[in-house]
Amino acid sequence: MVRYSKGAFREVLRDYNVDIAYTPMILADVFKSSEFARLDYTTNDRDCPVVVQFAAHDPVDLAHAAQLVAPYADGIDLNCGCPQKWAYKECIGAYLSERPEMVQEMVRSVKGAVDIPCSIKIRKHPTDMRQTIELVRRAEKLGIDWITVHGRTRHQKSTEPVDYEAIKLAKESVSIPVLANGGIFTLADADEMYNRTGVAGVMSARGLLQNPALFAGYAETPLDCVEKYINLALAYGTPTFIFHHHLMYMMESMMSGVERKTFNCLSSVPAILDHLSCYYGINCTL
Repeated sequence: MVRYSKGAFREVLRDYNVDIAYTPMILADVFKSSEFARLDYTTNDRDCPVVVQFAAHDPVDLAHAAQLVAPYADGIDLNCGCPQKWAYKECIGAYLSERPEMVQEMVRSVKGAVDIPCSIKIRKHPTDMRQTIELVRRAEKLGIDWITVHGRTRHQKSTEPVDYEAIKLAKESVSIPVLANGGIFTLADADEMYNRTGVAGVMSARGLLQNPALFAGYAETPLDCVEKYINLALAYGTPTFIFHHHLMYMMESMMSGVERKTFNCLSSVPAILDHLSCYYGINCTL
């Protein structure tokens, strides 16, 4: 995810059956060059295990960024799956899923730079699954520790069905753990993905934004989860924009269309807290 999944949100997830949490996607070239950018990544003893996810197209940048963050992380992930147009133009994200040779060079570089586990997250190739198989096999040969496969191409909408067979084929092509991603919004979705693909684990992104407790079996975000997030986010100094947007996602299924419009237009932390206290009995205890 871009912007989201900072420390407060990751800490909340761990109370609801999330085993491994990832940071937002971080640009490796900016991270290695800017002390200010590095301040955006924070963690603590409760944020474990945490995987720092980098976007990169240059092996040297990736290795340097990985070295800087390795003492404060449990794993490094190279994002080869972000489908956003700006990322593709920058030759990062899903651009890499179609270029196994570039991924190979970056995997070799980062594995040589750090001694913590490293992974890649990829998408299904737009036209040729043989390219996807080639990519996962090359990564395995270079010592990647696990691979996450999103079962859609970069061209597909998030509403389109996930290709379970593509994920299963990628999983069966390597001996290292493979995780599955795409279309996970409920615990039942996760169970179906696991059963149909035989993967080692299941990842969710948008689903967890909407319901951080989905892996604990909740149909929608429980109010105690919202309260935990509020208190942690404010204690950790989460930017107001991100704080507000996380709450928009979490509360969306509980609110009517009229209320959502009102809530989404709130422009200050006190106004957000007043709304949640008045209508939901959720209080900040700081």
